Formats: sequence, structure tokens, C-alpha cells
Amino acid sequence: MEKVVLARVEASAGRRVFGIGVLALLAFALIWLGISPQPVAFAMRLLVLAIAIAVAFAGWSMYRATTLTLELTEEGLQDSSGHLLAPLHQISAVDRGTFAFKPSNGFLLRLSTSGPRRFLPGLYWQLGRRIGVGGVLRGAETKQMADVIAIHLAERAAAEAQD
Repeated sequence: MEKVVLARVEASAGRRVFGIGVLALLAFALIWLGISPQPVAFAMRLLVLAIAIAVAFAGWSMYRATTLTLELTEEGLQDSSGHLLAPLHQISAVDRGTFAFKPSNGFLLRLSTSGPRRFLPGLYWQLGRRIGVGGVLRGAETKQMADVIAIHLAERAAAEAQD
């Protein structure tokens, strides 16, 4: 039986290149700052180089993470590697508001149960009962996915009210 995809979101090529490029440029600038001849303490140089390595790792993580897509199926929200982020029956609310603690061009899901901590830069993060979807994703696609989830939540509430 083939799964029915209700909504799909993938990284925007321009935002992906820009995000990874900014992180790569920052890592390069920090490395240059760490190895350039200046009257700075050795410990400070090591700290700057350690931060540069962390930023370069974040850029690499974003590069790998943004190759994935997010799909909303009848089972729930999952990525293209097959990892189920949130079963549809566990989603209790979706928030797209201006002041919501959410990624850029994205939305926030509140779950009924807590999940593991996960962070795929530019794609989503999960912390406890919250999942923030967005970053380098297309805004129109994330809005459509959030609307589909909101409609599902409204239908579920109406069905529970009838019972």
C-alpha cells in the first residue's frame, strides 16, 4: 500500500546556498582571525579556532540536513529518510504566529507527548513537546503544510465534539 502525501516541504535552493555560504564565510573569517599574527593570548586564539570548527560543523550539518524533505502523510510528519517526527494523532496544536518561537518561514507544532531532542539545521528542531519546522524551507510550502495540519486538528476537534 502506497502512502498518501498530504503536503511536502523542501529546502529552497537560494536560501540553502545563502545559509551554508554565510556559515562557511564565518568559519573562514574566524580561522583567518585565529591564525593571523596579532598580539593576542594563545588561549584566545584556540577559542576562536574552536568556534570556527563549530561553525564549519554547523555548515556541514546544514548541507546534509537540507538534502532531506519533510512529508505530511496520514501517519504524521516525517522526513524523507523515513524518520517519523510527529504522529498525526500526537499533534495538539500548530502555531504560525508572528511571536511564536519558530524558525524563519516556518511553524511550531505542539505535541501531546514528549519526544527526543533533534536538530537538523535549516530544516527542523525538536525539543520536548515542541517541533519547529522551517529555516531554509519555502514559506509557501510550510504555510500549506501548517494549514493542512490545522484543518486536520479542526476536523478531529469537531469529531470529538460530536461524540
